[in-house]
Amino acid sequence: MATGVLRVPGAKHWHRVRAASHRLSWGIADQGMSTLTNFLLSAIVARTLGAREFGAFSLAYVTYGFALNASRALSAEPIMIRFTGTELPVWRRAAASSTGTGLMVGVAAGICALAAAPLAGGATGQAFLALGLTLPGLLLQDSWRYAFFALGKGQHAFLNDTIWAVVQIPLLFALIWTHHATVFWFVFAWGAAASVGAVVGAFQAWVIPNVLSAGEWLVRHRDLGPRYLVENTGSNSSDMVRSYGVNSILGLVAVGDIQAANVLIGPFKIVLFGISITAIPEGARLLRNSPRRLPLFCAAVSLGLTLLALAWAVMLLVALPHGLGHLVIGSIWRPAYPLVLPSALSVMAGCIGIGPSLGLHALGASRRSMRLGIVTAAIVIVCALTGAVAAGAAGSLYFAAAGSWFCSLLYWRVLRQALLDTDQVEVPAWMWPPAASRRTRKPAAANAEP
Repeated sequence: MATGVLRVPGAKHWHRVRAASHRLSWGIADQGMSTLTNFLLSAIVARTLGAREFGAFSLAYVTYGFALNASRALSAEPIMIRFTGTELPVWRRAAASSTGTGLMVGVAAGICALAAAPLAGGATGQAFLALGLTLPGLLLQDSWRYAFFALGKGQHAFLNDTIWAVVQIPLLFALIWTHHATVFWFVFAWGAAASVGAVVGAFQAWVIPNVLSAGEWLVRHRDLGPRYLVENTGSNSSDMVRSYGVNSILGLVAVGDIQAANVLIGPFKIVLFGISITAIPEGARLLRNSPRRLPLFCAAVSLGLTLLALAWAVMLLVALPHGLGHLVIGSIWRPAYPLVLPSALSVMAGCIGIGPSLGLHALGASRRSMRLGIVTAAIVIVCALTGAVAAGAAGSLYFAAAGSWFCSLLYWRVLRQALLDTDQVEVPAWMWPPAASRRTRKPAAANAEP
């Protein structure tokens, strides 16, 4: 009997590890499918339209990223932090409000994009017109993905992204075969396929997005949503402002070259975002079940992703001149090749910082996350634009990478301070300075701001 009793804790531990690994694998698979749709779009536009129109597409794409992060802050972050592992009826009510909020953000962002289209004019205006028409579907589809992961049903998110890919791929090739290969139709086909996934998501969940409850959702989670909105949009605005700034300083072709380098880095982001999408709910579970393991979890995520990013960068630097570059993005690979190394350095810096960021989100330390998001965005923007003026596109990326590394180390320091200020998690000895120097800590409720 004693032996049997001793085995129970270990059995529970390995059961949790297997369950987390299962959820993580679905996160990577889903992000792989999601990234595939975006990667194929970028590669086809680059190969078909050339550098200038690809630059116009890039401006629309970073604008989409800005709207996406705003939607995730207001709709996805609260459901992942506060409704992970809840009962199905509770989750359904939360999912209706969460996806309704995502749809509302999509409509508002779409109206802004439509208003910007005639002001931009030319190829950029056409890209913004298509984006504005499809943003509601794009953001609603993404909201379903996060809602499914909060429920622990990553396979539903994977199926939804697969439907998006299955609809999008034939549409893109049909545009080429029917000689409608323009930046407007490419972006519209991409967004229309996502809208199909958005509709299917409601049937998967048996939940109808409730736009009318969006206001109540925002009020109920006002301690998280607005702060994560500032953090996410601040972080993403650095990409958008950098793209617009590089366009004004160096021209549209330079924007296209930088985006081409990002496309080459893109497949690695399958793993990066796949782990990220599941790591927040995993961190929330860990905080409830084994809080002392949270810092180690954050460190393992950062270290593992950084090593994978390094391996991917080395592979690209070796393989691109031997035919991979031309195969993926055509002749644009040549001006993009010198930009791969600084782009990879920026991604590695992001990997270093993702662990502490996940820890702050699991703790519900939204005020600290918000401040870091603002500081990081400001530092990276200044560095990137200074580099663009001093040394062109490559200088912009190298300077931005240096700023990103500094900010990633800052994230670790802030996480340590957040742990010091809460009784939920002990600060491990390996986090510098030693834990013995900490002050008396104040108790804090779970998922509340320290």
